[in-house]
Amino acid sequence: MSLLFEHYNYWVAIFLMMTGFYTVISRGNLVKQVVGLNIFQASVFIFYISLAYVDGGATPIVKEGVEVYANPLPHVLILTAIVVGIATTALGLALIVRIKEAYGTIEEDEIREADQRDGKDSDA
Repeated sequence: MSLLFEHYNYWVAIFLMMTGFYTVISRGNLVKQVVGLNIFQASVFIFYISLAYVDGGATPIVKEGVEVYANPLPHVLILTAIVVGIATTALGLALIVRIKEAYGTIEEDEIREADQRDGKDSDA
């Protein structure tokens, strides 16, 4: 039983990943889909940082008596991914605003119906 809870951070990452994935595939609201993608993205960050953890690791500064160092590269990559994620979210929300102006709704089904009514082919 302790083995199950020993790595609870992995379970949190899996729960967030499945929550975000479910939100993306089950919702027709575009804003909710963007939020689901952000939840999924946060779970990937948690998972990646959890993998990078070194038990007893010290900061990578050469000191006497320190033999185990933690690699700072995964943390730096996650910081970069956070910045890219924020920019992608901002772009997605800006596109949702434009879609709302053009169609009058942010519901995916209503947008498809409007396209079909207007004779536009959404598969092309």
